[in-house]
Amino acid sequence: MNAADRIHSSLMNVRTTSRHEVKRLNTCGGPAAMTAFLLTVSLQQPALAANADSCGADTNDRLAGRRVLGATPENASAGTVSAAAEPQGRDGASSTRQTGAVQGSPALSIRRPRIGLALGGGGTRGTAHIGVLRVLEAEGIPIDCIAGTSMGAIVGGLYCAGVPLKQIEAMIYNRKLMHSYLTVPIPLRVAVVPVFFLPHMVGYHPYDGLYRGRRFAKFLRNAVPTDCRLIENMQKPFCAVAANLLDGKGYGITKGDFGTAVQASSALPFLRRPVDFEDKLLVDGGLVENLPCERVRKMGADVVIAVDVDDDLTNLTRKDFRKIGASIARALNMHLSAIDAPQKALADVVIHPDVTGIRLLSLDMKDVHRAIQSGTETTLKAIPLIKRIIKEKSIAAEGAADAS
Repeated sequence: MNAADRIHSSLMNVRTTSRHEVKRLNTCGGPAAMTAFLLTVSLQQPALAANADSCGADTNDRLAGRRVLGATPENASAGTVSAAAEPQGRDGASSTRQTGAVQGSPALSIRRPRIGLALGGGGTRGTAHIGVLRVLEAEGIPIDCIAGTSMGAIVGGLYCAGVPLKQIEAMIYNRKLMHSYLTVPIPLRVAVVPVFFLPHMVGYHPYDGLYRGRRFAKFLRNAVPTDCRLIENMQKPFCAVAANLLDGKGYGITKGDFGTAVQASSALPFLRRPVDFEDKLLVDGGLVENLPCERVRKMGADVVIAVDVDDDLTNLTRKDFRKIGASIARALNMHLSAIDAPQKALADVVIHPDVTGIRLLSLDMKDVHRAIQSGTETTLKAIPLIKRIIKEKSIAAEGAADAS
């Protein structure tokens, strides 16, 4: 059994912890240890299974007012693609910031709209972004800017720095990325939670969190070319979205150290310590902006392609919640669904790969493969729609330019 298998086995053991063990954690470590234990279980356990007969109504509500491709009952599990019901062109000035034809689309005007990606957070589910980017590259869809949250910031930031997709994928498959994020297996960290209280007893008060994140920031910093370690020097405009604990608002990082920015964007509360950044105290942006479509618009994008890697929020039964951590996992999905809905309304195209059942911090490479594959397949469905919207906005921009 290799190291990864041993880690996975230990996580499985955590899920089957007896009531006696739960009582012991609560007694020895207090509420903090209990919170860490429940958080571990909720992040590592598979997403709750949904009732098959409840999917229709939820899907209809979620995609109301939008055209959907590939979402028939026969293939709904393969991921969905949706577009704004009536794509609107922007004024001529903003629609013609960049010139050049979309490759493989000779019918498109020389003038084209600025295209941006909003890559959502979702842990291991977010590896689907690799499949999305790969298809967009192959189809000659130019990407002018990217805003990403958490895993979306990791993949999007590396891509904007010029790191090839094959290399990003290799970082995940060889587990170097995950090992830099979780330097010690979560169950071991949870077991020593009581030790974290010792500094407080002698007057030292560090920020809350099982991991500091400095090794992760260093790994990311070393993964990009030296001339792209500052965000403002990257090959494409990039924004890492985090949440500021001091004012409770989202914060987009568009300049400064890349490693620190992504460390902040993916600092899951309690699991990782908050990050001091300028005059802010930052944690995972998924708390307030998990799918940063508005950020992409503000970066000047005329066509916004959003990649939503949330698990579907479908109806469950009482039996589904008789598992440790089930309520926390459900609460997280409810939160992400609520805050992502208004953001998706700002996108021209929403790509939603099928990531059902993939754990937030899954260490199983089969889950990674499935997420990337679903990102690839769902984006292939979206290509005709994306090219049509680009063409429509190009024509609108040409018309506005001619009129002026």
